[in-house]
Amino acid sequence: QVQLVESGGGLVQAGGSLRLSCLASGSGFSINAMGWYRQAPGKQRELVARITGGGSTNYADSVKGRFTISRDNDKNTLYLQMNSLKFEDTAVYYCNADAYLGWRIGSKDYWGQGTQVTVSS
Repeated sequence: QVQLVESGGGLVQAGGSLRLSCLASGSGFSINAMGWYRQAPGKQRELVARITGGGSTNYADSVKGRFTISRDNDKNTLYLQMNSLKFEDTAVYYCNADAYLGWRIGSKDYWGQGTQVTVSS
């Protein structure tokens, strides 16, 4: 099984910055793509940014140019650098990993518990 634990959330004023981290732990797996998702009150969970095993990235239009996703494979850690934060970025941010668990199981998506990001206007 894979466990994902997010950290780095908090309260920040508009225009400020935060860096989120996601640590993957467990055994018997390898991680392919990873991503950050967020869910604001009353809204569906949405993709924020995604990074493949080859390093290709995708961003939601609303965060492009402000957020940067990266990963450290040696540390099994995913990062999201968030700059120029807006009130609209307020949400619970979730880490996602596409993990390969062997030929009998294949690949599965795993989710962290989320970390709250609150941006004051």
